[in-house]
Amino acid sequence: MAGSPRAGLPARVSARVHASPYLATALGLTLLVAASLYLRTQAITAKFWIDEGLSVGIAHHGFWDIPTVLQQDGSPPLYYLLLHVWMAVAGGDGEARTHALSVALAMLAVPAAFVLGRLLFGARAGWAAAALTATLPFLTYYAQETRMYALIAFLGLVAAGAFGLAYGLRERRALPVFAVATAAMLYTHNWGAFLAAGLGIGWLVLVRTAAPQERRPLVRDGLLGFGAAVVLYLPWVPTLLEQARHTGAPWAERPPLEAIVTSITSLAGGTETGLLVLVLGIAGLLTLQEESRPRARAALGIGVALGTGIALAWLASQASPAWSTRYFSVFVGPALLLAGAGLVRFGKVGLVALALVLVLWFDPRDRQIKGKSDVYRVARTLQEEGLIKPNDLVVTAHPEQGPLLRYYLGPDYRFADAMGPVPDTRVFDWRDALDRLEAAGPRRTLDRLAPSVSPGQHLVLMLPIIRTGRWGAPWTELVRRRSAQWERAVDHDKRFQRIAPVPEFGTRPLPRGLRAVVYLRR
Repeated sequence: MAGSPRAGLPARVSARVHASPYLATALGLTLLVAASLYLRTQAITAKFWIDEGLSVGIAHHGFWDIPTVLQQDGSPPLYYLLLHVWMAVAGGDGEARTHALSVALAMLAVPAAFVLGRLLFGARAGWAAAALTATLPFLTYYAQETRMYALIAFLGLVAAGAFGLAYGLRERRALPVFAVATAAMLYTHNWGAFLAAGLGIGWLVLVRTAAPQERRPLVRDGLLGFGAAVVLYLPWVPTLLEQARHTGAPWAERPPLEAIVTSITSLAGGTETGLLVLVLGIAGLLTLQEESRPRARAALGIGVALGTGIALAWLASQASPAWSTRYFSVFVGPALLLAGAGLVRFGKVGLVALALVLVLWFDPRDRQIKGKSDVYRVARTLQEEGLIKPNDLVVTAHPEQGPLLRYYLGPDYRFADAMGPVPDTRVFDWRDALDRLEAAGPRRTLDRLAPSVSPGQHLVLMLPIIRTGRWGAPWTELVRRRSAQWERAVDHDKRFQRIAPVPEFGTRPLPRGLRAVVYLRR
């Protein structure tokens, strides 16, 4: 019996897909992006943590004012400028609206990984890189955070891919893409400099190992690509130097050597998957020399850039600690390109390993993302229970929490930190912050603030929850000491009466973030 038209529809669709490789590619990428979108929106409404409060606060300043404001923060401007525009287009600064920018950037990384992986190492490598990008837990986490990490991951991917095309496969059309992506990377996060330096070392290795007749054109193109990136970055250099003199990362500790391994395994979603991808990926990449010399050279250059970039970041953090696993976002792109190329070249074992990794990585980890801070809950409790009223004074002993408190409490209160009144509640001033906090004794600062609190008004002291984090860096250790000193100072000040702590933890596990102690001015 002849099949019905409806029964023949799947067959006709299948035939059309097979007849049109472009349609098949579009369909495959659509499915990958859709799966990634599902995975990376399960916690899109998660409440902000400390750094996200800083992001939204900085982005609320005028577009042309943001570069000047960042003299207080120490960061480059690109992400904040983009977030400023995004909030205007999205119609607000809510968690889901601002997280959506990071989600969109993570989605863009999926087709970018496919295109770059395919051009560099073939179609199967492109699909593998795209699938890995779509499910990587590290990117799933930071795709739902109002920070620059999804952007720097995307730019690192484009910069590394364009580098491989321009200097490995010698596709000179990729030079402008490389220069712009590298400059944009530097304008997004200071760790972009480590990948850029690694790419520079990778280029030198390619020059050194090139055939004699290839060296001069390779040197010329290197000077063009890297030189253009430097020229594009030059306008920011004066601000960078000013930031370097007065801001920094006093909250960071000097990383031990094993911190490299810990960060890489975190990037790879765990020790087991990290080892699997690393061992089989490298084994697969070693076969490239037999397959194609240009592809092998592209992999060599990207691999050198990845390894030396991580090593340079670790060495720099020995001299001036600025180490955090989340900063490894800049290395996500080159790692995924190499992993995709290597796994598909290790035969059936590599393909099985790829499938296993994708299954293990397909985890939204929404509970982890939603548990980053309790500041929203503390702010709501204070307001709902009438423990804070308009024009009350909020003092945070953990100063950089100020912008987040301003976000969740709103503008109807007066804000100060452990160093005194805060002139701009949407940004924390990191300039010489360690020295200023050291000089600001709690009793002296309280005596300055107390006259501004009238009888019957509240002083709400916000204190960090110490037992949920490491507090051994110069800044965090001082914040820990100052927090205890502030609580004792207000407790023993006869001008204030302690009313209530918020929240009351009881026997439940301590969250991350802040706790409040409310005082009434007598």
